Amino acid sequence: MKDYRKLRVWKKGIEIVKLTYQLTKLLPSEEKFNLVTQMNRSAVSIPSNIAEGSSRKSEKEYHRYLEIALGSSFELDTQIEIILELRFIEADLVKNLQSELLEEIMMLQSLMNKLNVKQ
Repeated sequence: MKDYRKLRVWKKGIEIVKLTYQLTKLLPSEEKFNLVTQMNRSAVSIPSNIAEGSSRKSEKEYHRYLEIALGSSFELDTQIEIILELRFIEADLVKNLQSELLEEIMMLQSLMNKLNVKQ
C-alpha cells in the first residue's frame, strides 16, 4: 500500500474538488441536479480513485484506478467546457480550475507511465 496522502497528485485532486464545489455554487439553480451534481461527482472521483488504487497490491490494479481518475479529469474538463459554451459562467472564473485540472492530468499520466505495467 502506498501512502496516498503524501502524493502531490492526490493533494491536487483534493484542491480540484474544493475549486469545483466553489464553482458549481455559482451555476444556475436549475442545474443543481444536472451539471452541478455531475461536476461534483467527477471532481470527487479524481482523488478518490487515486486513494483507492493505492490500496491495491499490484501495479496493474493501481494503474487501472489511475486510469479512472484520469477519465474523471477529462470528464470534468468537458463539463467545464459545457458551462462555458452555455455561458453559465465567465471564463475568468474557471481559469484557476482549468489550470489545476491540466496539471492534474499531466501528473496522472506521468505517474501511470512510471508504473511498470505492460499494456
